Amino acid sequence: QVQLVESGGGLVQTGASLRLSCAASGRALSNIALAWFRQAPGKEREFVAAVSRSGGRTNYANSVKGRFTISRDNAKNTVYLQINSLKPEDTAVYYCAANIGLVLASVPGQYEYWGQGTQVTVSS
Repeated sequence: QVQLVESGGGLVQTGASLRLSCAASGRALSNIALAWFRQAPGKEREFVAAVSRSGGRTNYANSVKGRFTISRDNAKNTVYLQINSLKPEDTAVYYCAANIGLVLASVPGQYEYWGQGTQVTVSS
């Protein structure tokens, strides 16, 4: 079992930056692949970014490339999502996800474990 707890969301203005954190427990972080997804009201959950077990490889949705950066600190059992130049369309609940098998996967169904989410709201 893997437990994931997100933090760092909030209400910000357009152009601001946020760093989301996801603390993992229950299994060594170095053995699991991690990703961030988001879900806006009335929309399906969508892939944002994924990072390999070592942190050496990443995968991003086209819509966030250049503004979002995923990273991980296996010693702290934490994965991060740095979000810059926030836009109103980034408003969503952001979820951390983990799986034991596939690396850099971008489909929600490929992830076995999920956090409870953290709300990011960007005002215009």
